Amino acid sequence: MDKLWAPWRITYVSNTKAKGCIFCKAVKAKRDKNNFVVFRSAYSFAILNAFPYNNGHVMVVCKRHVASIENLTNCEILDMNKVVKKMISALRAVLKPAGFNVGINLGKVSGAGIDKHLHIHIVPRWMGDTNFMPVLSDTKIISQSLGELYKKLKKYIDG
Repeated sequence: MDKLWAPWRITYVSNTKAKGCIFCKAVKAKRDKNNFVVFRSAYSFAILNAFPYNNGHVMVVCKRHVASIENLTNCEILDMNKVVKKMISALRAVLKPAGFNVGINLGKVSGAGIDKHLHIHIVPRWMGDTNFMPVLSDTKIISQSLGELYKKLKKYIDG
């Protein structure tokens, strides 16, 4: 039997019942490196997904705890979209993907893992980034540590 080494998953497995909103905790903590917050703006912030779908999976999150896009102010909508643009530019420069999936899941039934705090997913994609592992064994391989990616994105963003 082949084994995949994924020690970062223990945090997810052991903290599935964590209390409170992880996004609210991250924005209030001011411990950006520990929480993988790569950028802050007036109304939103960008954070690496700790359990990514693909390498470079970033989420742009409204600082205010709101569940749906209809509850955003015009300033928040504009700010979040500017951060999405900034993060796509940073990811394009650092990781050189062939494309991106960008989207919002509103509500549990749409696939939102955190459905009470609005966030936009940015998932870099490469030609051939899908393989037999997810199909045969429900396993996804992420090729870069969050710490390494955080450092590279911060270096690019901070100039």
